[in-house]
Amino acid sequence: MPFRRWTFGFLLTGGLVAAIVAETACSSSAQDPKKTVNPSDVEKVERLLAARKEYQTALEQLRTQYIATGDMERTKWAEEELIQYHRINKQAFRLELDVPPPTLQAGYNIKEANELYRQAMTYKDKGWNTDYIDNQRRAELLLQQLLTQYPQSSRISDTAYQLGDIYESKAFKQYRRSGAYFERCFQWNRHTHLDARLRAAHVYDKQLLERNRAIELYKEVTTHETDAKQIDEARKRLAELSGGK
Repeated sequence: MPFRRWTFGFLLTGGLVAAIVAETACSSSAQDPKKTVNPSDVEKVERLLAARKEYQTALEQLRTQYIATGDMERTKWAEEELIQYHRINKQAFRLELDVPPPTLQAGYNIKEANELYRQAMTYKDKGWNTDYIDNQRRAELLLQQLLTQYPQSSRISDTAYQLGDIYESKAFKQYRRSGAYFERCFQWNRHTHLDARLRAAHVYDKQLLERNRAIELYKEVTTHETDAKQIDEARKRLAELSGGK
């Protein structure tokens, strides 16, 4: 399916690029990243994120200038490079530099935040192949923009859930980041109707192979949730992880 440049318009007019966090360390030994992270990497990661943002901003400014002067050839160059930049599956390496703290509260009904969420959901999970990947990134950018601009919005819990789903999808496969955002969903709104605890448990259980954290979350499902299917599934998996049936 041919790529339609106009659908990337909102990315090319001051769109937000969120700091994206990876779920694994980049060593051939595939060690647990929590055991291999060097504290000295924080400054380097911060510099990397700043460099990415500066690069994006420079391209956006060039595009704006070329549009103003009617230079359509160079406008196209800037747009094409911006599109490729947004398509890169970028890693941020440190979750604490990306995921907002668990202390946020989903408190206020903010019209602008609601609109960003609505726009994001028009892209999320839509399309096939390249269109699907592009739409997942569009949705991610809008949802991250919501968290950045409206951290007190009543939408932040649902936004965290949608980001968890996006980062778990084949467009990203960033499982550690996915688990963190699923956790933020119920941390930011303890009355959420979404199955965020169970989804987080699945990620730690099946993708990250962190058995102890998965067990903690499955237990929380049995004590905090009211949905019988979720509770039954959690109890069944707890029995399996404990060696029982």
